[in-house]
Amino acid sequence: MNARKSKYLHLPQQVINTLFESMPRIKDLISALEQWAPPALQENYDNAGLIAGDAQTDCTGVLCSLDCTEAVIDEAVARGCNLVVAHHPIVFQPLKRLTGGSYAERTLIKAIRQQVAIYAVHTNLDNVLHGVNHWMADQLGLRPESRRILQPKAGLLAKLYTYVPVAQADAVLEALYAAGAGHIGQYVECSFSTKGTGSFRPLPGTHPAIGQAGGPRERVAETKIEVLLPLHRQQAVLAALKTAHPYETVAYELIKLENEWAETGSGLLAELPGAITETELLHRLQQAFGLQHLRHTAFTHRPIRTVALCGGAGSFLTRAAIAAGADAFITADVKYHEFFDADGRLLLADIGHFESEQHCIAGLAGHLQAEFPTFAVLKAEVVTNPVHYFSRK
Repeated sequence: MNARKSKYLHLPQQVINTLFESMPRIKDLISALEQWAPPALQENYDNAGLIAGDAQTDCTGVLCSLDCTEAVIDEAVARGCNLVVAHHPIVFQPLKRLTGGSYAERTLIKAIRQQVAIYAVHTNLDNVLHGVNHWMADQLGLRPESRRILQPKAGLLAKLYTYVPVAQADAVLEALYAAGAGHIGQYVECSFSTKGTGSFRPLPGTHPAIGQAGGPRERVAETKIEVLLPLHRQQAVLAALKTAHPYETVAYELIKLENEWAETGSGLLAELPGAITETELLHRLQQAFGLQHLRHTAFTHRPIRTVALCGGAGSFLTRAAIAAGADAFITADVKYHEFFDADGRLLLADIGHFESEQHCIAGLAGHLQAEFPTFAVLKAEVVTNPVHYFSRK
């Protein structure tokens, strides 16, 4: 009997077989998340990834939440889930002890006792085009084809050059594409090739694909292949290159680029289907995000066509939104003096941190459900917003 199945021996064999056909391990769900929002894209201050638990454990169900709290762990246990996928990391600053002295410590202690793993997908999910800001744009009805990263990141791409015998060039290209190279914007399998002549002389003790060890210099018709790749795929792409390439020693160059990567970065810019007034935009925000209160700058009295968004604390992008021609910028956690940065050039609205990111719960669940259609992927019912509002009636 497989060791993974030993704890289910009390069940009929048919039930065990059915269970394991649809039961992934925690690492499988992590892999699906990291293909979508690679950890390499998180900010250097962040702590995304597996925070508690064993990735090799069978996953009985996953509960998606914005935050991970004691109440969320209780809900996960009650609903049969041993994995919580949260947007915000429960451990953000280093912990020196686990004594239950803070909500984070108590949550971790409870998760460990209940054998519930915790995984966070935070600023790496903020920094991909189809992540947090994409879901905000969905709520406002912004045109999908117009959406682009507001402030793309630079320094995350590399260019690979390699030299392959003409007959094997297509096979090597296919391997590079499969490993994640050659993706530019909405295009995949992008490359550039030129033909030329390569030369080499195999020394004694080598095992050349062409020519003989200790033999004369060889001249071979080769194709020079050029492809772009994200730096976080470097190891996989180089491994694919060396596996697919016919030569014993593969000649290649890998050069880090300073180009911006249009698919990654902070914030989002998009167009409304038609112009609306500032008042109409604020009403739409109230409806779409269930707002009790909404802070904003003075009206510019100009129509709203182009909208910039940033889930969570995004006031650092106000000037980028102005430079991009946005008529309004929707974000959260704006400090008093930061409202002045709008400078009458756009409408700046603070809708609240939880409110701006609450749709992550459905977004995370939807992504995982598409990847694991026969598996229990649940949305947390516990509301984790720590901010409450008091209104005098």
